[in-house]
Amino acid sequence: MTHPTVNPVMLADEITRQLGRLTDHLAQLPHAEATFVIARILDPDEGVLGGVTSLVTVGSRFAKTQAEQGLLPAEVWLALGRAANELDDIAYDLDEHRTTLRHISQQPIPAAAKPPAPAPLVVRRHR
Repeated sequence: MTHPTVNPVMLADEITRQLGRLTDHLAQLPHAEATFVIARILDPDEGVLGGVTSLVTVGSRFAKTQAEQGLLPAEVWLALGRAANELDDIAYDLDEHRTTLRHISQQPIPAAAKPPAPAPLVVRRHR
């Protein structure tokens, strides 16, 4: 079975459109479902964040080769490398919260319960 040749620019445009659709849907989902989708997005192996991180990493490798050949400024490679490292760090920081997000998304929401008390949003980071 043959596969049609994919135009990578059109594929990138389609993925961008799909991400926009996902964003629109996420903004309108009920809390539990939105929390589950966020956990899925943050999955480092199969989620959107992991996919974007891999894409930027591959872009960085390409840019390195191009910079070594003098076809791209070294600054482009360095910037892509920093971006890949930052995305990887972000994914690592968020991965520890993925289980919590999934757990919360699977909890039944009591109909007559009072809303949860707001939590302070100042938290110390730990690594």
